Amino acid sequence: MHSAKRAVFGILLFVMVSTTPCLAQSGEGRGPATFLLPEENRIIDIVKNIGPAVVAVTSLDKNGEEDGLGSGVIISKEGEILTNNHVISGAAKLSVTLADGKEVQATSLGGDPGLDLAIIKIPLNNLPVAPLGDSDNLQVGQVAIAIGNPYGFERTVTVGVVSALSRTIPGGGLSLTNLIQTDARIYPGNSGGPLVDSSGKVIGINTVVVGGKAGTLGFAIPINTARSVLEEVKQKGRVVVGWIGISFGDITPEVAEEFDLPIKEGVIVAQVEKGGPAALAGIRRGDIIIEVDGQKVTDGGSLQKIIRQKKIGDKVDVTALRDNKPRNFVITIREMPISAR
Repeated sequence: MHSAKRAVFGILLFVMVSTTPCLAQSGEGRGPATFLLPEENRIIDIVKNIGPAVVAVTSLDKNGEEDGLGSGVIISKEGEILTNNHVISGAAKLSVTLADGKEVQATSLGGDPGLDLAIIKIPLNNLPVAPLGDSDNLQVGQVAIAIGNPYGFERTVTVGVVSALSRTIPGGGLSLTNLIQTDARIYPGNSGGPLVDSSGKVIGINTVVVGGKAGTLGFAIPINTARSVLEEVKQKGRVVVGWIGISFGDITPEVAEEFDLPIKEGVIVAQVEKGGPAALAGIRRGDIIIEVDGQKVTDGGSLQKIIRQKKIGDKVDVTALRDNKPRNFVITIREMPISAR
């Protein structure tokens, strides 16, 4: 292919993918199919099919003022929408804007800050639904398409590949684990939108970017991680999150050396919620949790995973270091209060 034709094809791909919302609504501006490569047509078809199920989620404060903007994806014809927990956290009200521009108020069915997933619901039926894929079979290098509403630009599309799997992002007392890394650009406002594979199925929920002037990396929560949240909503009508009432930080070899700690991994308790499960069990700030129910705690992600597997009311045996000596505690798992999500 001549270099001039390659340039034309590159321009066509950028224009077609970047303006898909307009094409999906009006059908105008589409170039002759004979000028599009099969790969381009596949992406265009995927965006046309998934686009109607992608929504904008606006969080409002008690005065009705916009407090944040994110994305979501419709997962049931009855109006259930999957998004990020941080998109709806602390919102007094939630507003959803559909692909056709219609705005409707939404109610929260709950969220899990440890997974950064939440489900909200709008009072509509017969809605377009995005098909869910299988994130357990992903391979590095396969196509990844991110759709969302960055900076309020609705249903913006970026295309890349799955760059890595099983990534962990620690910090803030919560560790996001088992994430999909992608070079499909994810911007502020993409949070909660779908990451889609080349068959047009949702493989992840876009959640966070990491980086600075040198560039950014995008991360998504695997859709199979979200299935447990979806199942809870089906069974109980809301998201139920196990809670022990602490915030914490990871112990790393560097931290251990700096503070002359006897271990090189675990979690150090940064804050204990007054009247919470850990406080009632005797856990204090500064304790280092190293084991729960016989399972080694290496970092915040492993602690969250163990707690997530328990049911409300379960008792767990916790081993923690205090003054460099191991102590044993029994903590009863409670449901996380809404105020903590």
